[in-house]
Amino acid sequence: MSENLIRRETHDGILTLTLDDPPANTYSYAMMRALDAAILDARMDDAVHAIVLRGAGEKFFCAGADIRMLQQATPSFKYAFCLHANETLQRLEQTPKLVVAALNGHTVGGGFEVALAADLRLARRGAGKLGLPEVALGVLPGTGGTQRLVRLLGRARAFELMAHGRLMDMDAAREAGLVHEVVEAESAEAFLAAVHERVRELIPPKRSSKAIGLIKRAVVSGAESGFAEGLALERELQQQLFLSADAREGLAAHVEKRAPQFEGR
Repeated sequence: MSENLIRRETHDGILTLTLDDPPANTYSYAMMRALDAAILDARMDDAVHAIVLRGAGEKFFCAGADIRMLQQATPSFKYAFCLHANETLQRLEQTPKLVVAALNGHTVGGGFEVALAADLRLARRGAGKLGLPEVALGVLPGTGGTQRLVRLLGRARAFELMAHGRLMDMDAAREAGLVHEVVEAESAEAFLAAVHERVRELIPPKRSSKAIGLIKRAVVSGAESGFAEGLALERELQQQLFLSADAREGLAAHVEKRAPQFEGR
């Protein structure tokens, strides 16, 4: 059943979404629909302050789209499938909550495209390879890879990686600017625990998840706007924060010389 393809678990304000379709956690239309539903539910849930994406097992975060499915599907289905996958990842990117991709294994093709839609990418050292090798199949990265990678690395570097279909290990990906941190962990579960520890530093009570969510909105939407439009968006989001309980708490804590206790509202 499709709901089993994305496992959900919420603890201390962190929603962990596990892509679960062994052996490689490849995604189908059913998995993308389940992911889409989970994203929308998280967006509406005030108890969720951050989302962590990971793959089931020890070997794969996600190896991308199910190639056998794509080979057998009609061209019209493949187009609609890619369109929906793009819409799902845009919803993830536009959700004003922290999203962390926990790369616990190979993260290639569409799997890396999913990770690119996250705000932070943390990788387990030695877990596998990362990259966009679609050119070897005679296609291009069609779930946002051509657009997000060029915005992340710049035109020349992004094109080179996609044209060669080059894969790299997690430490090389960190040096290239594709992941934010590489974590030493003995197992996938230990890695997930380390990711959660880092995420807890960015959610209540230590940080305002509302402020981080609106910083995300300003960055994601503002980057695609003109400078004046970006500044206007920034002002409107700042005004929302000025009216928030978290801003009142943060300002009061600073004046009173104490640690703030944020609630994400």
